[in-house]
Amino acid sequence: MKVTVVGAGNVGATCADVLAYREIANEVILVDIKEGVAEGKALDIWQKAPINMYDTRAKGVTNDYSQTEGSDVVVITSGLPRKPGMTRDDLIETNAGIVKTVTEQVIKYSPDAIIVIVSNPLDVMTYQAHLSANKSRNKVMGMAGILDTARYRAFLAEELNVSPKDIQAVLMGGHGDTMVPLPRYTTVGGIPVTELIEKDKLDAIIERTKFGGGELVKLMGTSAWYAPGSAAAQMVEAIVRDQRRVFPVCIKLEGEYGIDDCYLGVPVVLGKNGVEKVIELDLNEEEKALLESSRQHVKEVMAVLDRLS
Repeated sequence: MKVTVVGAGNVGATCADVLAYREIANEVILVDIKEGVAEGKALDIWQKAPINMYDTRAKGVTNDYSQTEGSDVVVITSGLPRKPGMTRDDLIETNAGIVKTVTEQVIKYSPDAIIVIVSNPLDVMTYQAHLSANKSRNKVMGMAGILDTARYRAFLAEELNVSPKDIQAVLMGGHGDTMVPLPRYTTVGGIPVTELIEKDKLDAIIERTKFGGGELVKLMGTSAWYAPGSAAAQMVEAIVRDQRRVFPVCIKLEGEYGIDDCYLGVPVVLGKNGVEKVIELDLNEEEKALLESSRQHVKEVMAVLDRLS
């Protein structure tokens, strides 16, 4: 198995490191536009192999997509962070151009690869990659829900003083403050979370989750990377090992939840063919309203890309 990670920044390098450490693929190719960065980080990952006892071969290249040929899965983390004075439209235009170029290069050498998008703004970058790849929707998806649910579960574990291993949860919708947490589907060791925590505390945790990325930016002055990189690697693992795991994943909806032609996070079964199945939950009226609000927000951002095209 061969996996390519495009973008050797903090998120991409973390993803590549987790893929190697967990021996999810035989070969991990790290690609970047800056000379020497991917080569250096991949070499560092490879030199760690005798210490952490893994066989995965990590290799870094600068803009040489021929080295990615035959990849089974490609993770795209490329893109610029939003800078002071940059509008949302500016960010979308810049990163859409990057994702478009990268996707075209990836598909040129690995036409059968499953593509996982991590670049931001996540939902619209998944849209761009899907357009550029010209593949079925089950082969192009965005990573956001796993990260968002991880933050949600971590905060719950902290509040309840229990292991995060025992917490299961589902989040839907767009990536960001319009995400739709679903407390009805949140359990702790099989026990509904609503039986273990007061509503006001649960609501506070949900709000913290929605702005989880912003909290880290305020603390560090930059975006997170350990959790996002690990979340992307977990998606790759489910695909490569055909685990058929149920994860919230950003995908183009085609009638599910009464929504068409919009890229939103929904629970899916993830396996060797990518998205094997979209799971439709029986949402109540409040949850439907929240999902509709999220849909409207994502469609607005998609419209920005459409105008720029």
